Amino acid sequence: MASLQARANVGRAVSMSNKSVAMPVAASRTSRSSRVVRPMTVFAAASSIVGNSAVGKSSFRSTVSRTTKARASVAAAASKFDYDLVIIGCGVGGHGAALHAVESGLKVAVIEGHDIGGTCVNRGCVPSKALLAASGRVREFKNEQHLKSLGIQVGAVTFDRQAIADHASNLATTIQGNLKNSLTSIGVDILIGQAKFTGPNTVKYGLPGRLDVGGEVTAKNIIIATGSVPFVPPGIPIDGKTVFTSDHALKLDWIPNWIAIIGSGYIGLEFSDVYTALGSEVTFVEAVDNLMPGFDKEIAKMAQRLLINGRPIDYHTGVIATKVTPGVPGIKPVIIELTDFKTKKVVDTLEVDACMVATGRAPYTSGLNLSSINSEVDRRGFVPVNERMQVLDTKGNALTNVFCIGDANGKYMLAHAASAQGISAVENMCGRPHVLNHNSIPAACFTHPEVSFVGVTQEVAEEQAKEKGFNLGVAKTSFKANSKALAEKEGDGMAKILYRKDTGEILGVHIIGLHAADLIHEASNAIATGQTVNDLKFNVHAHPTLSEVLDELFKQAHTEDAKVLAKV
Repeated sequence: MASLQARANVGRAVSMSNKSVAMPVAASRTSRSSRVVRPMTVFAAASSIVGNSAVGKSSFRSTVSRTTKARASVAAAASKFDYDLVIIGCGVGGHGAALHAVESGLKVAVIEGHDIGGTCVNRGCVPSKALLAASGRVREFKNEQHLKSLGIQVGAVTFDRQAIADHASNLATTIQGNLKNSLTSIGVDILIGQAKFTGPNTVKYGLPGRLDVGGEVTAKNIIIATGSVPFVPPGIPIDGKTVFTSDHALKLDWIPNWIAIIGSGYIGLEFSDVYTALGSEVTFVEAVDNLMPGFDKEIAKMAQRLLINGRPIDYHTGVIATKVTPGVPGIKPVIIELTDFKTKKVVDTLEVDACMVATGRAPYTSGLNLSSINSEVDRRGFVPVNERMQVLDTKGNALTNVFCIGDANGKYMLAHAASAQGISAVENMCGRPHVLNHNSIPAACFTHPEVSFVGVTQEVAEEQAKEKGFNLGVAKTSFKANSKALAEKEGDGMAKILYRKDTGEILGVHIIGLHAADLIHEASNAIATGQTVNDLKFNVHAHPTLSEVLDELFKQAHTEDAKVLAKV
């Protein structure tokens, strides 16, 4: 979740789970008979699952029946390929695809050049949630007014920075092990190396300077799941100490007194939550004129009140950081030159203790040698695909046996979207046509309180209503009306639903408030299954629970035809 310039110096695809780095191939070509995996390149298939994985569906899918395994073996034996499916990269997307493929009776191998679990498990979603959990407790215990309202009094609150950092690191290690075991326990071969195409059904893999791993395998189908890396704009040198990306920030090596965060999206917001809870002051640097671009504007306005205005945070909008000079922790400040986004004139200079770059992510696709399959990335580095996740050739035609999922295709850069795309790709390669509804994929920002949404923003919904000629319905409710939220003294928050008044079709749902990330799934699943607001009004929610926020929201959504009945 290495700058683009740095990546330009490397020359071969390194499959790093949700990543792929480019480096020169060290492995020599092997004969057809040596393409099958050697013991030294595969983790023991007899490993058992350690606990319940927090990612994907590894816990319930880890016990695939002997019948399924036997079917896969027979299928592979009858095939002219080493595998039915080879997946380049084993992040959350590659992992989800592998599980579903085995469940579908395919013989599967994943090629991984770094850590099983990819960006999400090792350098993103998972360790960041550990930091947010710990820092959130610190924030809660320091909020004397809130605790007193619950009848609680505490003394001085202290924390151990290294212990918090270790919690994040240990969690990542645990989940990585869970994912690895969930694959080997069902017979998935894990090949160690960095991969590139050598033909439409052939992939070569290896590691620089390593003769004990590597080779070439053939597969009937191939999935690209190489993910992304932090995008670093030109003029910003990363030293990993005073100027860094989320990859470095997750290590929590130190807590700056004052940190500038370039970018106010999900990553920037979550780290501002961590740093301010642990005592830092934060300054946002945002290129557009408002914070949290991409959020629904009404939700963003409330988020600014709850997550920024009451905290030691200030911001500069409409400016870009055109030059950043690293400093020395505790000795020399980081100097940031701010330039007006429109006029391109330098307007200010900041001197801070540290600078975190949170300007989005870039696909990690260089070095895959796509030319060998008559394909190429677009100008931004994404692998072009159709709605069935099939890679497109240089003329725009689908390659029937090569697929690309996750951040590498740029359709929706979220870990769970990658997993869903992987499942969809497997369905299609197995002859079961499937198209994923990306509008049903939820997103969440794990701040305190949380923000989540699914579907489109109100601004986009209004444009759709105007273009298609329907009346837009908008219903809202507040957490202040929810008994459970009031019991927690956490009444700040709201939920909003956008829908077509003529049909009741749900266009979008947005939530900010306590456990918003958990609440959004009723709405996302409703969109995925085609339920309307009229259907949802009949859902029953336990009382008193936060889920009643959505219950109230659905009941306030009224369609134009009062006689429209919910589907039975």
